[in-house]
Amino acid sequence: MGTGAIIIGGIFMLISIYVSNKLKLKFAFYAKIHLKNGLSGKEIAEKMLADNGITDVKVVSVKGRLTDHYNPANKTVNLSEVVYGERNASAAAVASHECGHAVQHATGYSWLTMRSKLVPVVSVSSKFMQWVILAGFAIAAYTDNVIVLGIGILLFAVTTLFSFITLPVEYDASYRALAWLENKNMVTAEEHDGAEDALKWAARTYLVAALGSLATLLYYISRFNSARR
Repeated sequence: MGTGAIIIGGIFMLISIYVSNKLKLKFAFYAKIHLKNGLSGKEIAEKMLADNGITDVKVVSVKGRLTDHYNPANKTVNLSEVVYGERNASAAAVASHECGHAVQHATGYSWLTMRSKLVPVVSVSSKFMQWVILAGFAIAAYTDNVIVLGIGILLFAVTTLFSFITLPVEYDASYRALAWLENKNMVTAEEHDGAEDALKWAARTYLVAALGSLATLLYYISRFNSARR
């Protein structure tokens, strides 16, 4: 696959590790800021859903850390154990963010709709793209045929597109969450600042992943163009 891809992957892996560790530290720090309103992550999520007129979404607890997500298929806001029952700024940030996705779903937010439609395609692409790319490079090294490599790059491009479509979905969910927390006076100024900072670092994990995918895609395209000559 070439040293270029390895170097690019290594650089973004290190950046990803840094951002991920920073995110964990931020959430641990803001978990020490206990909410004045005394509400748990579950209660905050349920209130945000109710305030947005959403009655068909359930808030459930799931195992693990940073495993929080909204599932549009069964309409559930899934909160990790450290968010579901905790009453701190980190829990408020995560719970309201995931509800932000539920609000997106309920209002037909275009970027979320586009992302959902791409999920089946990305699932197939991510499963086969590396093998197709490897085979493509091997074939191109001994023949003039770059068709297989081109197919592999197209599969990779789909996952890159998906990672960039994910960005506005995540940033918008955080915006909705923070706006609701502030407008409904759910948190104090200190708690709001903590929630905002935590969500910024969470969003950066998606940004790093998207940029890393783009850099790798551009490298593959340059190798493809070289192989064609």
